[in-house]
Amino acid sequence: MSIERGFDVPLVAEMALREKQIQQNYRPIIGVHKWFARRPGTLFRGLILAEFSDRRLEDAFFQANDFPGLRIADPFMGGGTPLIEANRVGCDVDGFDINPMSAWIVREEIESIDIDAYRQAADALRSALRNEVDRYYRTSCPIHGDEDVPVKSFLWVKVLNCEACGGAMDLFPGYLLAENRRHPRSVLVCPGCGDLNEVEDRKSPGFCKTCGDILRQTGPARRGRCDCPHCGHSNSYPRGSNGPLDHRLFAIEYHNPERKAGHKGRFFKKPDDQDIARMSAAARRWKGMTAGFVPDERIPAGDETARLHRWGYSRYHEMFNPRQLLGLELSCRLIAEVGNERIRRALATNLSDLLRYQNMLCRYDTMALKSLDIFSVHGFPVGLVQCESNLLGIANGSGSNVGSGGWSNIVDKYVRAKRYCETPYEVRHDGSRKQRVAIQGERIGETRNGARREVSLRCGSATRAALEPNSLDAVFTDPPYFGNVQYGELMDFCYVWLRRLAGEEAEGLESPSTRSADELTGNVTQDRGIEQFAEGLSEVYSRMADALKPNAPLVFTWHHNRIEAYCAVGCAILDAGLVCSASLPCPAEMGGSIHIHGTTSSIVDTVFVCRASGEAPEEWLFESQERLVEIVGADLALLAVAGRKATHGDTRCIVFGHLTRGAVWRLRSGWDRYRSAAEKIAALHDGMTSYGDPEEIARLAAAAEAADERPFFAPGTAPPGERVHRAVSF
Repeated sequence: MSIERGFDVPLVAEMALREKQIQQNYRPIIGVHKWFARRPGTLFRGLILAEFSDRRLEDAFFQANDFPGLRIADPFMGGGTPLIEANRVGCDVDGFDINPMSAWIVREEIESIDIDAYRQAADALRSALRNEVDRYYRTSCPIHGDEDVPVKSFLWVKVLNCEACGGAMDLFPGYLLAENRRHPRSVLVCPGCGDLNEVEDRKSPGFCKTCGDILRQTGPARRGRCDCPHCGHSNSYPRGSNGPLDHRLFAIEYHNPERKAGHKGRFFKKPDDQDIARMSAAARRWKGMTAGFVPDERIPAGDETARLHRWGYSRYHEMFNPRQLLGLELSCRLIAEVGNERIRRALATNLSDLLRYQNMLCRYDTMALKSLDIFSVHGFPVGLVQCESNLLGIANGSGSNVGSGGWSNIVDKYVRAKRYCETPYEVRHDGSRKQRVAIQGERIGETRNGARREVSLRCGSATRAALEPNSLDAVFTDPPYFGNVQYGELMDFCYVWLRRLAGEEAEGLESPSTRSADELTGNVTQDRGIEQFAEGLSEVYSRMADALKPNAPLVFTWHHNRIEAYCAVGCAILDAGLVCSASLPCPAEMGGSIHIHGTTSSIVDTVFVCRASGEAPEEWLFESQERLVEIVGADLALLAVAGRKATHGDTRCIVFGHLTRGAVWRLRSGWDRYRSAAEKIAALHDGMTSYGDPEEIARLAAAAEAADERPFFAPGTAPPGERVHRAVSF
């Protein structure tokens, strides 16, 4: 079949929406290690099956598929989703990424492991670590008098010394510790004595039960200033030249397994003298050690790391407190002693992923009552209140984890991920009923039913990829997002640890940083703009196009708020000698993500299907704004069937996608790839805007869809497989 004929937007969009809400339940393989903005596995499975299967997509999706001999490439493999989905259905795969963490993670995802042997080694590590540090993660329960219970989270507030009097002040932005959603009552920190008060109405909280001070939600630290409680002087922060600010432990959330059944809500307490003594003991022990694995590397300048520098962080290890450094150093030492190389690499991967929760940039979610990992907003968020999770993790009586961010959580995630590789499944929904469908016969790994599949993963720029002509049956990829999300800068946070632990036993780890001047992202610090992005993307797409077999597709997902980013994409398509035969909408991000929620960003990608030759559905072509409005309205209707009521941001991105496709179609015959990038981008911009203002087109399309004014011949209204009645060859 082909994607143009067989892709079912409502089917795949509905599954993609569900997957992105709880992605680890639909694709547990993501639990191997954090990667950013992973696209839904259901989307790429749908695209691969629509292109290569002879069955209706709805049937093929929930059955085993095997396409031996097909070769699929991804020049920007990132977290590996397209390659994993292709490998799962029997294809050979070629992956490229300039970031060495990508190559490491995707290799860990696909490469098989003896799960039982891994679990045994992980349990031994946790047992040895428990003997070393468990005593630093215990507390007493003041409610019931129990002396030795595990701590889930330590909560810290940044401390500033007054410029005038030298007195210390807590930089509380607010005194709310817990909302009354997952806890019976709201919990407020007393601004006077620091005691914890549970209140019915946090808008009128009354007085502290201990000292009688007035309780309030609003703290003194606001917009980089805080008035000294001792002398009233207005102090500014941060003070980067003085180094990172100190922290003070002000609250603890703990777990009391023996009392939990009879206790409503969580267990909170103000730290007592023993809690402070435990922290001090850990700090003394760390001070007396010689670090072998804790990185001492400087944090280089960058768009994201500039925030760290403003807050006084100059070296990576400064983002951890002594207890965390102690536990992480001991963890690394235990991992380094593991004899089995495959298991040692798995545990090193676990340690790298664990770092997200074991640092002093994690924040505490007062509604969900849990730690937010450092990358929850795809940046380095330096807050005023930080959350330190239990390094070991806590399991309840049934073996399930209590809380997050510890070794037990990371190991369980990894085991689920690798078991999914052995026995992958899909989730089918029938109304409110959810059924897990085992796909017998598919497998993620180097072999399947005894037959070996080639898995080639290379750390390097795809602009220099050397592939044989006519060697690829398809390219599926999610290219870099042109914008200010610097994944290389963020991944260095994990990489500097992984590199010390793993040595140089994997390709790419010889580099001191994951960053590269050849990254295809906009970057102010490295003076990379839209023209450099367009040129790099063109080079990659051209190399991939040269390796494609006749009529084979190059398929990629894309969304952005700026039309210039689409112009760059259009240039790359034309420079590669390709034409857009389809631009399809599909949800690809979670609307509730912290970095998206409440913004105008879209969660809907355009899936661009590009070929050097083939056929394009005639009804998908347009020469007027009116026809484009109809096409976009039809896309919105398909998304509505899938359960996504498109936002204006979604609609705008869909419009940009069709405008890109239309401009490519019109400009292809006289395109000169040897013009300057600026000239080519301008040509795309003129071609896209010739249909009118994209914002107005988005508004008209949304209004037409809401009024149900779509014509009967709108794209996508015919069943998949019967969609192309008339086609235009190119």
